[in-house]
Amino acid sequence: MRIILLRHGRTEWNEQKRFSGRADIPLDETGIEQVKAVAERLASSDAAAIYSSPLRRALMTARPIADRIGLAIQPLDQLTDIDCGTWQGLSTDQARAQDGDLYRRWLESPHQIRFPHGESFPEVRERVTGVAKRLLDEHSDQTVIMVSHVVVCRILVCIVLGLDDSHFWQIGQDVCAVNTITAREGRFMLNSLNDTGHLKGLG
Repeated sequence: MRIILLRHGRTEWNEQKRFSGRADIPLDETGIEQVKAVAERLASSDAAAIYSSPLRRALMTARPIADRIGLAIQPLDQLTDIDCGTWQGLSTDQARAQDGDLYRRWLESPHQIRFPHGESFPEVRERVTGVAKRLLDEHSDQTVIMVSHVVVCRILVCIVLGLDDSHFWQIGQDVCAVNTITAREGRFMLNSLNDTGHLKGLG
């Protein structure tokens, strides 16, 4: 089995360094160009299925790929972004001003915090682990594409590498980055990480 794990394309909030969470924001103009480029790259991937977070920025990323390959997008709630609670929509500067101690812990030990009225990393890990196991059962000898968000992508990479979530900040994950994972005899292997070669020349 092969999983092509893709972070969604750029949004205005990415550029503004805002906590996106469950906000249903679209790609910006650069993001739209990015997903055209990644669709071209993945057109020959022979994927049997494409799964996506149900949020608009992920679905907009998945759509050109699905159209090129001729697949229907299958939204999965387990792939949605972490719930940032009351931090949703805040810039990093605003979050620091609102709760400096929590923001410091977010930078130093994000796996040990819960966003106010939102989610924690263990909750995200539980749902991501569940969907990975499900896809391994359903697509044991196929290629699938998964379109998700930075927190989900980083945590899934930690799972694949056998790392706990304290390594979150050590996992590079740019917008519209491609990661490839294979599974053999029930074990996952990371083949490539944060590949953005298809974005060369784009903003």
